[in-house]
Amino acid sequence: MSQKTNPLAGQPAPLDLLVNIPRLISAYYTGRPDPSVPAQRVAFGTSGHRGSSFDDAFNEWHVLAISQAIADYRKQKGIDGPLFLGIDTHALSTPAFNSAVEVLAANGVELMLSKDDEYTPTPAVSHAILVYNRGRTTGLADGIVITPSHNPPESGGFKYNPPNGGPAGTDITSAVEAAANGYLAAGLQGVKRLPLAQALRASTTHRHDYLNTYVEDLAQVLDMDAIRGVPIDLGVDPLGGAGVRYWPAIAARYKLDRLNVLSQEVDPTFRFMSLDWDGRIRMDPSSPDAMHQLIGLKDRFGIAFACDTDHDRHGVVTRSAGLLPPNNYLAVMVDYLFTHRPQWAPHAAVGKTVVSSQMIDRVAANLGRKLYEVPVGFKWFVDGLVDSSLGFGGEESAGATFLRRDGSVWTTDKDGIVPALLSAEIAARTGRDPGERFAELAETLGKPVSNRVDAAATVEQKKKLSNLSPQQVLSTELAGEKIQNVLSHAPGNGAAIGGVKVVTENGWFAARPSGTENIYKIYGESFLGAEHLGRILEEAQQLVDKALSAG
Repeated sequence: MSQKTNPLAGQPAPLDLLVNIPRLISAYYTGRPDPSVPAQRVAFGTSGHRGSSFDDAFNEWHVLAISQAIADYRKQKGIDGPLFLGIDTHALSTPAFNSAVEVLAANGVELMLSKDDEYTPTPAVSHAILVYNRGRTTGLADGIVITPSHNPPESGGFKYNPPNGGPAGTDITSAVEAAANGYLAAGLQGVKRLPLAQALRASTTHRHDYLNTYVEDLAQVLDMDAIRGVPIDLGVDPLGGAGVRYWPAIAARYKLDRLNVLSQEVDPTFRFMSLDWDGRIRMDPSSPDAMHQLIGLKDRFGIAFACDTDHDRHGVVTRSAGLLPPNNYLAVMVDYLFTHRPQWAPHAAVGKTVVSSQMIDRVAANLGRKLYEVPVGFKWFVDGLVDSSLGFGGEESAGATFLRRDGSVWTTDKDGIVPALLSAEIAARTGRDPGERFAELAETLGKPVSNRVDAAATVEQKKKLSNLSPQQVLSTELAGEKIQNVLSHAPGNGAAIGGVKVVTENGWFAARPSGTENIYKIYGESFLGAEHLGRILEEAQQLVDKALSAG
């Protein structure tokens, strides 16, 4: 990273940094977004609409408008099955849940709310949609997860999963976004709403046991007998997230006596977290700073793991290697799964994003498996997971899912719980933890080093970069190696990557504009060492700057 690390990174959060929850909730109900201000409009990114009530970017009006827009979309598309509704433990999630229930119930939507008001991980919602829709062609279910993922405690988030169970594509989100902003501009005129107590008592509002349904089905995707017999102690920290009560249930159901749940604390300030690299609280299980406490326990447990707030991302700490970089563990998962899932189809491919490690390419080639490389965004894996043409889908930000043991779909959204538990299955079945297995792969296939740097960019430059064509990259070499390929579209599905990727035999870089800040990001990787990586990143920035300055 090129960002300057805050001196408090990895330390406990000081009291003065904790969010004032009563003020945050008050702002949710009293704020009025101005739809003429871009930052206050509904805007669906790769994982739904996100923002803070302090900034009038996520408040009651936003949720009412989005919920009505989704109800309209369902009606237009004839989606009349149940809607599975889940929430995480962020402070704004419960008021947003209440607002959504009021609107959806008023629209006659069959709502599936969690039994006992239990928090609901993203994968449990995706799993519920797919299980319900199996074998159906009409009356299909869909879902909503109210979560801003691993974002700071003052954040709120709202994402829609259509009947395929995965993140909604831009064709859906752009329509919902436009309709929601129309409702904001009209002062919510046309938004149907019931009082909360009436909405909860409605004949269309039901309760669903997400927790036990998901936990009971885990044996279909993981070898729980092997995990039960693993000869090492395991630790899990839910980081105060939506899976906080799933882990004790998993341990009890499968008699995992060596699985230690380190905390069941839920606190909307997330005061128990270590500060992230920038001095903010962020529940990111792939961040060494946010995971500081769990890393400190690596000698106590053979393997320890954690998940983010909605439990769709994983982080794995091994005694041999500490916190595994996400790309390293993705490669280990691919290597293990495609050699220990005999019922998977021989043609099932390995899915990765364009900015994920080339180590995954090398592992796939070593296994004789097809690689399916797509732009950033988990939505690109959904169809392949549904029809089982993809065995695995993973992205560099510690998000992944894979098929059931029989080769059928498990989830089409990221699942943090299953990759976390797979680390124990790997240790049990191979006798080596994932850190040791990665070291073996690196010995055979090459050891990658990687980094990401950010550079300032104007709105105009960001637009130029997202539309960059291979013909504009005039160099024939990168860091002393011949350029083999210059990509503006993903090899797997031909979709635009919103930037450019330059590949050589032993390295690559990808440059793409940020969707939220006036910067662009350059991802780089080398199999020839840190010095070579430095040259790649330096030349990458020069190449991009030259392309951006061209007329």
